Amino acid sequence: MLFPGIEAALKLGKRICIATPRADVVRELKPRIQAAFQKVPVQALYGGSDDKTGSSQLIIATTHQLLRFYQTFDIVIIDEIDAFPFHNDESLPFAVNRAKKEKSTTIYLTATPRQNLRLRIALKKLPHTFVPVRYHGNPLPVPTLKICYALKKSLRQQKIPKTLLEWITNRKNRQRQLLIFVPSIHLAKEVQLNLQKSHRNQLGDIVSVHSEDEQRVEKIEQFRNKKIDVLVTTTILERGVTFPSVDVVVLDSGHDVFDEAALVQIAGRAGRSADDPTGEVIFLHDGKTDAMVQAVHSIKTMNKRGGFSL
Repeated sequence: MLFPGIEAALKLGKRICIATPRADVVRELKPRIQAAFQKVPVQALYGGSDDKTGSSQLIIATTHQLLRFYQTFDIVIIDEIDAFPFHNDESLPFAVNRAKKEKSTTIYLTATPRQNLRLRIALKKLPHTFVPVRYHGNPLPVPTLKICYALKKSLRQQKIPKTLLEWITNRKNRQRQLLIFVPSIHLAKEVQLNLQKSHRNQLGDIVSVHSEDEQRVEKIEQFRNKKIDVLVTTTILERGVTFPSVDVVVLDSGHDVFDEAALVQIAGRAGRSADDPTGEVIFLHDGKTDAMVQAVHSIKTMNKRGGFSL
């Protein structure tokens, strides 16, 4: 969606910044943007990045990095405007306004706008474009809610819930990689170890990743390159990352950490490739929450607006 506008701005000599909340997304975007605009130097700025100067015409940066700039950019594109930390850190909108020129354009991107943005759109105070269909023209995968009454008991006993094991055994396409979301770092490690003990022969290489993992960059890249079969993750991978062919499970989807926006974003990890535009999404829970119900409703509504029957 962005490439035609970026191309037009580059031809006019404009300076552009694509800002996103997380370093993982910056690292993923740089090779994709550089491949699309091969004649333009692209710099990626985040904590610990090799690029330091921020002098390129086209820059990809975490939102915190914008604090370094003053009236620099003609166009600022803010990806995942509703994501942590941008939506609850007042210094970051300040940084954006400070980094752009007096005469400039700001573009917000999100699949899950929060209430303040929805209100501004409804009141026609914020021009917007709604894109309900992915580039490959297929509907968004609609999550399936699976009840597991012994969920909490199984997790306390450090066991993989029987419902999850049954689904893994019977899933429709075993060629897909498996992305399992859990609500905590402790549980990510625990689920990985338990799956290794019981199902490594069936599932292949199983790895966990989380925000405090010093090898997170390498692990995510290995999963993207299909050198890992199952990745157990916290919400660090809920948005902004693309894997070509995955099924997605949210284990304990009723946990407070999984609000509606998080669940919609997590479901969006499936079916992103034109070569495999579908994918199973499973919410494993011990009781429906409003967040789960609203997430499914939101995805179905987007598909309906895209011209797909419910």
